[in-house]
Amino acid sequence: MATEADPRPRTPLSRERVLRAAVALADEHGLRALTMRRLAEELGAEAMSLYYHVAKKEDVLDGIVDAVAEEINEAVAGLRPPEGWKPAVRQRILTAREVFLRHRWAPGLFETRSSTSLAVLRYYDALVGLMRDGGFSYDLVHHSLHALGSRALGFSQELFDPSESADAPPDALAELAGQLPNLVGMLSEIAHDDPDSTLGWCDDQEEFEFGLDIILDGLDRLRGRDPGSVAQQVERS
Repeated sequence: MATEADPRPRTPLSRERVLRAAVALADEHGLRALTMRRLAEELGAEAMSLYYHVAKKEDVLDGIVDAVAEEINEAVAGLRPPEGWKPAVRQRILTAREVFLRHRWAPGLFETRSSTSLAVLRYYDALVGLMRDGGFSYDLVHHSLHALGSRALGFSQELFDPSESADAPPDALAELAGQLPNLVGMLSEIAHDDPDSTLGWCDDQEEFEFGLDIILDGLDRLRGRDPGSVAQQVERS
């Protein structure tokens, strides 16, 4: 007996649809779950059919970096910047961070890419524009971006590798207290009360903003001084 064909029209595959599915898969199951076979299953397609739209898995990874970067650009494009360069830059960076909090796998992936996408460069271009409008020379902007590092995009790199302590027994800190009294004292006291604000092991919102504000306050003290290298400005201060 012949079976009836499904009357519902099937949405044709496209690069955009493949990348949207890849982002959704990583959001739900983590980046490790993102394989070409799993992605094809999510799309209801054969794995080989994906290669008409993405050359290989690395192409998918580059593509979802672009997708997240475009999401960031759309988010910051809708902002109404406050008065002053520092509040405007701060708002922009924290808005970008909100996007990363929706895609917690993305910071680690961004750090592994060997080339920077045009979408990411557009984000930085607008950030440079805000700082230039605020009175920064190109020299100081350049050093500022180095000082901000990944914070300029909305995330910070880990001080410690969480995988090193993931399997440690509960009393591991107590056992190390004699050798590492200061670190153990600190780690015993600190707590992350809001897991939804955490992108890594020790990167909650309060810590992120604390570091960001220190950097922005320091940059503000250098802004508007005589043109020249940052080293010369610091020597004169």
